Amino acid sequence: MKDERVLAHCNLFGVLGAIPYLLELDPAARELVNEKSLSLGFAIKDGPRATLRFANGAAEMTEGIERCSIKLYFSSCKKFNDMIDGKGNPLPVSGFWHIGFLLGAFTKLTDLLSAYLRPEPSRLEDPVFFERSTVLMLHVIASAVAEVGNYDRVGSFSASNIVDGVIRLSIGDTLSVGVRAKDHKLTAIHTDPGEGFSEMRFANLKTARDLFDGRINAVAAVGMGEVRIGGMISQVDNVNRILDRVSLYLA
Repeated sequence: MKDERVLAHCNLFGVLGAIPYLLELDPAARELVNEKSLSLGFAIKDGPRATLRFANGAAEMTEGIERCSIKLYFSSCKKFNDMIDGKGNPLPVSGFWHIGFLLGAFTKLTDLLSAYLRPEPSRLEDPVFFERSTVLMLHVIASAVAEVGNYDRVGSFSASNIVDGVIRLSIGDTLSVGVRAKDHKLTAIHTDPGEGFSEMRFANLKTARDLFDGRINAVAAVGMGEVRIGGMISQVDNVNRILDRVSLYLA
């Protein structure tokens, strides 16, 4: 069963948290906010809070709300999750003069993000789209591993068995993100973390994509040499257990 609060953490820091990387990857997305300098605050009752700041065609997601141009309030985690699924609308409680951005550029941005994260199969035939979509999914998964490991009951049990250190997630030799464990709390790292205690390396974008989409099994992929693991195996094993929970929340 999904926990709505855990799902809200995954949606906020994983899904919406992928917007900064969408802007890095897609010029059309960057053009939507190129002249914008403002921030969106997300306040979810009994759930997470974060601020998404836009400036100079880039964005940054930070935990908590201090000052923001527009504040969006959600009366429950389910209400927020419904909005992510396109079943509801956010309620601005401040910054009404920026409503044009919310209904215009930001809506177009989230529609574009959704097209990458939940793509039509035919679009994946375009190699540029395929690469952008897979890279964005890697960022989403890194964040979701941290959120599920910190807040999900089953995931937090696995996190409690991860010793301090960095678990590196790589695609080939060109792209790496990571998850840092510190006192059994997990934090996503969205740049190459460098040397880690352990690593899971996907041979290429196709292997990563097949694993993300559930078309191949991780254990089988290791056996075929499509996924390499190294370092402290117990770290990788527990991250894999959390990944099983992530697939439930991101399905």
